[in-house]
Amino acid sequence: MALINKSHPEEFILLGFQDHPWLELPLFVILLITYPMAMMGNIAIILVSKLDPNLHSPMYFFLTHLSFIDMCYTTSIVPQLLVNLGSSKKTISYMGCVVQLSVFHLMGATECLLLALMSLDRYVAICRPLHYTIIMSPQICILLVSILWLSGMTCAVSDVTVTLQLPLCGLNKLDHVLCEIPVLIKMACGEKTANEFILFVECILIGAVPLCLILASYVCIGKAVLKIKSSEGRKKALGTCSSHLIVVFLLFGPGISVYLQPSTSITRDQPKFMAIFYGVVTPTLNPFIYTLKNNDVKGALGNLMRRIFSSK
Repeated sequence: MALINKSHPEEFILLGFQDHPWLELPLFVILLITYPMAMMGNIAIILVSKLDPNLHSPMYFFLTHLSFIDMCYTTSIVPQLLVNLGSSKKTISYMGCVVQLSVFHLMGATECLLLALMSLDRYVAICRPLHYTIIMSPQICILLVSILWLSGMTCAVSDVTVTLQLPLCGLNKLDHVLCEIPVLIKMACGEKTANEFILFVECILIGAVPLCLILASYVCIGKAVLKIKSSEGRKKALGTCSSHLIVVFLLFGPGISVYLQPSTSITRDQPKFMAIFYGVVTPTLNPFIYTLKNNDVKGALGNLMRRIFSSK
């Protein structure tokens, strides 16, 4: 099956917030500020996790992958969005749309699975501490992350491929701020029940199932934390787990509201705001959430800054 529909338009017109033009300037300014913050914050997380020996553990290995995903996630959206918000011509080329679609859904699917894996890591660390080094050995962590990336890639390629086969009947106006699978399916003409069913099944497998596993693992973690006699031990366990839970709800909440909510109950602008939220706001907040709630990361960042300034 060919990836690209030969009857595709040369470019898509992104309608964005044409009914609310007053939103464009404040949104442009917000993105101009938050994008560099997201990039610098996630780069800082990756650097301290790699350079500080105290952070060479499975949790921070997974965190570096989360930061890399967030960087790619937000980069697939923000530059194009800034160009469109800053000009009167709000278009994206067909190939640009294909790339954005692929990267956006690859990173989204992989991040959902990675957050489930990170909750498993916290479960083993708190509920099975004596077996932690065996279960979460470096080799197993690399294998698990490789499986995640392969699963995310498989999901994204299959979803994007079947979506791009839909006939567009000359239509090229997307009522969105970016290229996203649900809006392309909605715009397409002809029979699209199979595409909607495939998307629904993948949302269950990539979204709902990992979320249920995360919640189940945290129920077990909560029971184990209550049994910890040391108040310092409870505080440390709750600190790392609360950071992860905040990130989980920041991603899954908006995602589920768009992908698993009945289309009849979704307002016209809801997908646009939600896409900006989980594609821009969440990657910006993640580094600060993990830093503010984690003394190890704060200490490593402090050491890195001292090393940088002392070298000068």
